[in-house]
Amino acid sequence: MLNKVMLMGRLTKDPETRYTSNNNTLVCSFTLAVDRKFARQGEERQTDFIPIVAWSKLGEFCSKYFSKGRQVVVCGRLQTRTWDDNENKRHYITEIIADEAYFADSKKGEANDNKAQGDAVDNQNDDFFTVVNDDDLPF
Repeated sequence: MLNKVMLMGRLTKDPETRYTSNNNTLVCSFTLAVDRKFARQGEERQTDFIPIVAWSKLGEFCSKYFSKGRQVVVCGRLQTRTWDDNENKRHYITEIIADEAYFADSKKGEANDNKAQGDAVDNQNDDFFTVVNDDDLPF
């Protein structure tokens, strides 16, 4: 079985960070605006707004370096969940649980630090940090 999602889009607002109440784990949430590839002639291109969740070190990276309007690539898995609110009303959500996150654009005028163009982080190995240059990206 395979559940792998790769998205490129722009953040609709700055990421929101919180900590879980039971074990104080960092959780970072943000929404990506992802354009659909094709539009019918004469129609505007449609955009999907996809919720993303990043945990622990990847969440820390996203909350520190991602910001509204920034173009990023997120790789992860699709997850659906449900919960009941205080009024016993059932809620459903489909979201992407991020395993990897990368910058997909360059930000002009930045110093040569972790915010520089092309920096990336991979959540699958928490102690591993990869720097990818824009010239190496296929898009």
